[in-house]
Amino acid sequence: MRLAIAEINLKALANNLAQVKHFAPNCKVMAVLKANAYGHGLVKIAQHLSAADAFAVARIDEALALRAGGLTKPIVLLEGFFHQDDLPILLANNFQTIIHDENQLAALESATLDAPIACWLKINTGMHRLGIAPSQFESFYHRLKASDNARDDIKLMTHFSCADDVNDEKTTQQIALFDSLTDGKAQQHCLANSAGILAWPHGHGDWVRPGLMLYGVSPMLNGVGKEHGLAPVMRLTTRVIAIRDVDAHQCVGYGGRWCSDKPTKLAVVAMGYGDGYPRHARQGTPVIIKSQRYGIVGTVAMDMITVDIGDNGDNIQVGDEVIMWGPELPVEEIAQCASTIPYELLCNITPRVSYEYQE
Repeated sequence: MRLAIAEINLKALANNLAQVKHFAPNCKVMAVLKANAYGHGLVKIAQHLSAADAFAVARIDEALALRAGGLTKPIVLLEGFFHQDDLPILLANNFQTIIHDENQLAALESATLDAPIACWLKINTGMHRLGIAPSQFESFYHRLKASDNARDDIKLMTHFSCADDVNDEKTTQQIALFDSLTDGKAQQHCLANSAGILAWPHGHGDWVRPGLMLYGVSPMLNGVGKEHGLAPVMRLTTRVIAIRDVDAHQCVGYGGRWCSDKPTKLAVVAMGYGDGYPRHARQGTPVIIKSQRYGIVGTVAMDMITVDIGDNGDNIQVGDEVIMWGPELPVEEIAQCASTIPYELLCNITPRVSYEYQE
């Protein structure tokens, strides 16, 4: 019996890319594939995003894995390069780099390269993470334009910090600052992440960077993907491996954190934090067995979770499928039950979960 499985729906992936283009019809699309394509499988997902214009990853090893998988589209390194010795690798593999600080710019200027590298200059407009200060923009821009190691078609970008909240004015302020700095620069611009694509159309620029929404999950506060026409790409399932009778007042699992108030039945399912399921999922976090919701009880363990199936215990058998999240049970809901975000749940899927790709 196969136990923990992540079913990856590639038709849903295509639907979500089409939705990106619906929301940003005049923009090029840079599909974000960092962190193993948000837990969905880096190379396989990239192979089914042929309609995207470029890919984006965080680090060079992710980019090299895409090239090893036969992907030829432009690839942007969102964290840029970390040492001057990386630059020949970037050039040989047609990688594009973010420039976000003085060390990177100086390393690029002083390198000896056979040809120039495509660069994106990142401006910190309020995220205060990566990116040059607004006061540095003119200097950095003209230094890049003057460098023989940077291609002339420098692209300009920033990153939103609060775009998931439509009531927060920070995004409007970031767009205004970016526009004021880049006014008159005949370069392509990239501002919008998934939340920016959905909620801030005046900040789309020439390129958009969809990440979470490609995988069918809402990037908005308290949102659900289907509200935006998105379809969940991942369906995480496992199986019932035991059914137990529990008497009233018996406590279940590590720490005895849940005790039954009446006689009931429990289904033990083969899933735990060893598979990437959140250990801090609260009591009552839902799963689905035979089209019906049941609540988790007890502490999530490394390999097993207990589910109170109550009076329906006679209808459930060892081997029955258990849906942990998917189209029937939004991962956004599970994230709320675990006091985290969907990004973390998707990225935390571990190697012992089997992947099945459905065309």
